[in-house]
Amino acid sequence: MSFQKWMVLAVIIMAGASIYAVFLGISKDEQDEWLKTHPQKKITSLKLGLDIQGGLQLNLEVDRDKMQGKTDQEISDAADRALEILRNRVDGLGVTEPVLEREGLSGIVIQLPGLTDVKRARDILLSTAQLQFRLVSDRYHLSDYLDKDGKVDASKLPQDITYLPGKDNTDYLCEKVLLTGDSLTDANVETDPMGRPYIAFKLNPEGGKLFGVITGDNVGRLLAIVLDDRVYSAPRIQSRIPGGSGIITGSFTDQEAADLALVLRAGALPAPLKVTSQFVVGPTLGADSVKKGTMAALYGLALVLLFMGIYYRLSGWIANAGLVMNMIYLMGLLAALKVTITLPGIAGIILTLGLSVDSNVLIFERIREELRAGKTVRAAIDAGYKRALTAIIDTHVTTLISAAVLFQFGTGPIKGFAVNLSLGVALSLFTAVVITKMIFDARKEYQGLSI
Repeated sequence: MSFQKWMVLAVIIMAGASIYAVFLGISKDEQDEWLKTHPQKKITSLKLGLDIQGGLQLNLEVDRDKMQGKTDQEISDAADRALEILRNRVDGLGVTEPVLEREGLSGIVIQLPGLTDVKRARDILLSTAQLQFRLVSDRYHLSDYLDKDGKVDASKLPQDITYLPGKDNTDYLCEKVLLTGDSLTDANVETDPMGRPYIAFKLNPEGGKLFGVITGDNVGRLLAIVLDDRVYSAPRIQSRIPGGSGIITGSFTDQEAADLALVLRAGALPAPLKVTSQFVVGPTLGADSVKKGTMAALYGLALVLLFMGIYYRLSGWIANAGLVMNMIYLMGLLAALKVTITLPGIAGIILTLGLSVDSNVLIFERIREELRAGKTVRAAIDAGYKRALTAIIDTHVTTLISAAVLFQFGTGPIKGFAVNLSLGVALSLFTAVVITKMIFDARKEYQGLSI
């Protein structure tokens, strides 16, 4: 088999692989994940961004008011650590293609495509998850420290006693912290024989040893399990608990138990965060964006195809075939690499149409010049591609440099634009110089050329 036939076979295989990646390469897990937030079946495996499928964006910042005395470097380090913990929490939410990025000295931007439950997202992401184990005081009684309105007067409490509200509307007077969540290694949701959810946790060896000592020395007393200064449960210690494992019970729903286990596993935030802004992109707005973006792309593509076909005749339709192949390859590559497609990304895709057409225009005008100079079809084609190649490479390389700068210094949507543009430019060079060249090589024996 000749080299040209091998290239034709390779082009066909690449097109088939691209179509498979877009329309058939959807795993069952991806389909199930999509159906959690979308009622309709997922048609393609392309990943859609926040501005297309809707979702939630939160702009967070380290609360400097609660970190007074800290240097800028310490605040920046705290934001870096918080970002990693938030990433673990977001991964537990099951959101497809989330975006988490640092912004400025102490800012964090979180985009959650497909998620519109603002309250749940805020509860999970902003929970400091400070887990504590405290003994409930058996020397002091809550009723002795109530004011005339029936509220606890904290100023009258002994120095080593802390008032904490309970999740079940029961208030507690607790002693000092005996163990913290720093010793926690795992937390999962389980159910009791009645089907009620609870959280089972495990501690590291050091924490497990200390937990055994605490429970062994305080049999018969209440042990408050406190999360973010709220008592979730206060079971009575029946006996020493070795092995460093225990449970957190309470009137949880399945979702509350799962979310609590998630934040415990992810760990505590190193610094308090505050929301500086948030916005929700509804599915209707996302669908409208998709519709308008798709129509713009289709209208632009149709006009380009029509112009090339009319102005360059048969050669123009050959260029159109290369343009279509460019789009097929690009969609397949985006699906295979699981690149998130946003509206700026779609703009990058549309821009590659112009670059692809520009390459073909340079080649065709060169071929026309050679034909007007009296050269044969074979010589005109060879000279046209050879002389246009330098200009085509210059155009593509300068575009790639611009895209690299945008990717390096840009944020989420800008990076998406840069990635889609870079992939489209590389494929545009391939289709213009390889695919259309193969078709023109087959026309070298013609006496005339429709161009």
